[in-house]
Amino acid sequence: MGIDLGTANTLVYVSGKGIVLQEPSVIALNQNEKVARAVGEEAKKMIGRTPENMIAVRPLRDGVIADFDMAELMLKNFIQRVNEGHSLISPRIIIGIPSGITGVERRAVMDAAAEAGAREVHLIDEPMAAAIGAGLPVAEATGNMIIDIGGGTTEVAVLSLQGTVISESVRIAGDELTDCIILYLKKIHNLVIGERTAEEIKIRIGSAYPTNDNNDAMMEVRGLHLLSGLPRTVTVKGAEIRECMLEPLAVIIQAVKRTLERTPPELASDIIDRGIMLAGGGALLKGIDTLISNETGIVTHIAPDPLCCVVLGTGRVLENFKQLERVLSGYSSHT
Repeated sequence: MGIDLGTANTLVYVSGKGIVLQEPSVIALNQNEKVARAVGEEAKKMIGRTPENMIAVRPLRDGVIADFDMAELMLKNFIQRVNEGHSLISPRIIIGIPSGITGVERRAVMDAAAEAGAREVHLIDEPMAAAIGAGLPVAEATGNMIIDIGGGTTEVAVLSLQGTVISESVRIAGDELTDCIILYLKKIHNLVIGERTAEEIKIRIGSAYPTNDNNDAMMEVRGLHLLSGLPRTVTVKGAEIRECMLEPLAVIIQAVKRTLERTPPELASDIIDRGIMLAGGGALLKGIDTLISNETGIVTHIAPDPLCCVVLGTGRVLENFKQLERVLSGYSSHT
């Protein structure tokens, strides 16, 4: 079983079946009984809308486990759902994790998977998994550059010969872009909106680079007016949403440039030939490929299915375990 345990979404791949689960990484709990009431899509709908005895939380922040018990409950639920309620098999699990996390954070991911019923747990760095999932030839002696923009972290890595040559992980990604939109509307329009509304604005009219289409894009946003305390509707333009996201996008661009500066010259020339590959949900932000191309001068491609790259990569490793075993970065056995 391959798992992409993401800040925003969790995807599960079962060998022989493909991707069998794609759900938001959210769990809703009854606080009195400490029982999971809903997990995934159903729980996401409850964010910001729960009665006082219930909470809907995201157990992962910035690509790492922020709430261990919740993460374990959520993983357990997903694994059972994939096994159609049976908990009789203890699977071999490969989990994609951000490359920049600490040993303690790695341990936490392994323990959560073990508690959720895994027989052996392997870890793979997300950029490597994303590159394999995007179909890059990571086993060859050529330089491949991948940028994986997730919910909590952006991973930039140069890969060659089944290994990571250089990688950088910044804890700025999709969530920060969403937070910028919330802050902007509060500051400029005196409107308080929730995370889901901000996410919707980002998807519908957000962009990283000006084009004719997204400059004229408009959207009506409903929220609470700060001054009157009453619900209010405001119209926002695509151009102002792009402006408010400039800062986090600049941090991502800096990380890409820093990685390129540290790349060995032989690999750098490969990257100029082949271009940069973009994966992760953040790759779906309109114009982000153009922005990176313009800033680096290197052609940037978006992977065919950016959201599923990491989990497809874990699945390929599972199915070709002997050939690709070297790409894994951590292991623990619980027999």
